[in-house]
Amino acid sequence: MLIETLGAARDMGRLNQILGVLIRHGFGDSVRRLGLADSLERAGHALKWDHAADLARIEPPVQLRLALEELGPTFVKLGQILAGRADLFGPEYIAEFEKLHSNVPALPFELLRPQLREDLGGEPETVFAHFETEPLAAASIAQVHRATLHDGTEVVVKIRRPGIDRIIEADLRLMQRLAAVAEAEMPALKPYRPQQLVRELARSLQRELDLASECRNAERIAANMAALPWIVVPRVHWAHTSARVNVQDCMTGVAGKDLGELDARGLDRQVLAQRGAQAVLKMIVQDGLYHADPHPGNVIYLDGNRIAFIDFGMVGRLSERRRDELLQLLMGLVERHPQTVADVLLDWAGDDHGVNLGLLETEIEAFVDQYHGAPLAELNLGQMLADVTAILRGHQLGLPSDLALLIKAFITLEGMGRGLDPDFHMTSEALPLLKQVLRERYQPRVLAHRAWQTLRRTLSVAEQLPADITRLLRNARRGRLHVGIDVTHLRRVGDQIDRAANRMAMALVIAALIIGSSIVMTVQGGPTLFGLPAFGFLGFSSAFIGGLWLVRAIWRSSRGKDIGSD
Repeated sequence: MLIETLGAARDMGRLNQILGVLIRHGFGDSVRRLGLADSLERAGHALKWDHAADLARIEPPVQLRLALEELGPTFVKLGQILAGRADLFGPEYIAEFEKLHSNVPALPFELLRPQLREDLGGEPETVFAHFETEPLAAASIAQVHRATLHDGTEVVVKIRRPGIDRIIEADLRLMQRLAAVAEAEMPALKPYRPQQLVRELARSLQRELDLASECRNAERIAANMAALPWIVVPRVHWAHTSARVNVQDCMTGVAGKDLGELDARGLDRQVLAQRGAQAVLKMIVQDGLYHADPHPGNVIYLDGNRIAFIDFGMVGRLSERRRDELLQLLMGLVERHPQTVADVLLDWAGDDHGVNLGLLETEIEAFVDQYHGAPLAELNLGQMLADVTAILRGHQLGLPSDLALLIKAFITLEGMGRGLDPDFHMTSEALPLLKQVLRERYQPRVLAHRAWQTLRRTLSVAEQLPADITRLLRNARRGRLHVGIDVTHLRRVGDQIDRAANRMAMALVIAALIIGSSIVMTVQGGPTLFGLPAFGFLGFSSAFIGGLWLVRAIWRSSRGKDIGSD
């Protein structure tokens, strides 16, 4: 059954490895519930269940993190994405996901040389005035080396690991199929949206594999940051940049993790916190394109209280409509308007989950109302966003992936600001910008532009409406009107009916063999076997073997139902 479901025998070895890791880390019951263990064993792949209970004493969040680390870069990246899904997972899981790091031992440079030579069009020692073969940093997808251009510019060269794209593509194929099986066979996983999470992971990894895409993101954000001269984005050297390698200016300063050096370099922590917050808020609220992972490792503090952002492999995008909704949410939180917050969150979460919307709205209003009268400086905007997503999680509601990523960026940013300046308050920085953007949204020129766009869309729909109605009626008259119905669950019913029919047919064959053999036993003469009529003996033997098979099939089916009902 699994081979038909997964449909790719080439991935069976990797699937066997994945399930083996899950079993070793205490997820054997989930593997059995999905029917994967029995199917793989029937396909000739033995799963080792020994020592699976050794990890039973470890907490499930830790078990899951250890399993993801062992499974490699694709699954580590999945865990890093899940670290931003506080709307789906509790704080104990989020804390473990945040411990996931994709740092791995660096590859010897000679293994990278043939690919790098092909991408650069020559030996790196020739293309660059100086090239360091010892890596500056290494991760699961790429590693970084320092170099110097012939004009004396210090640069960093990011090189994708050879063959990593094939490994990730194979893992994604399996994860997509496993997510579909999990969502169909385990309804309890449906609120976690496994297939949507895998699609989100695939998009993120595809962008990270294209190192030129990272550079395009950097240039777009650099153009948006032109109004803030204290924000620096590394310059891209396109002559040496492609999908598998990129070259950018090397930023020399104080790493975001080394806060102790700020005072020695004469940098002002308070100014740095304010400028960093203003930059990221501008990216999110005004530009709609933002650095989605602004943690200390991606920030470098430069002389003159300037800030350099690096590594734009993960960026977030917000449509204009989404930004309008975000403005309403943030203004509702900052100015303590519970009804505004409730309305926005209910629109985001949707109302098709069978949730008690009245109860949810009451909880959100009570949460926001508790801050009524509190001084603005005492509001922790990141924590407020985290608490709101916890309320949604309690109702088994998930946020759209772009918003979950945004909220994670907000929480990370506020944590960085407080690390620089204990008196830093995101709300104090956000409120002036939010009000400014709101004023800009309602300027006569902007309102006139929106009205014109709405009118154009309305006229376009009205223009196409007669043709659409004519096409619909023509198809209806010809009997070509199609209605789409989701029959995913009916397929399972069909499979069960098919198995029941096969067993019924087998039972009839067994009964016929018993009756026929009984008749043959009464006939005198003919060949004998063990002193009995040969054909009668063979008939009874066949009936006996068929009966054993039927009893075993019924027992396995009943056992599967018992496991699924636990």
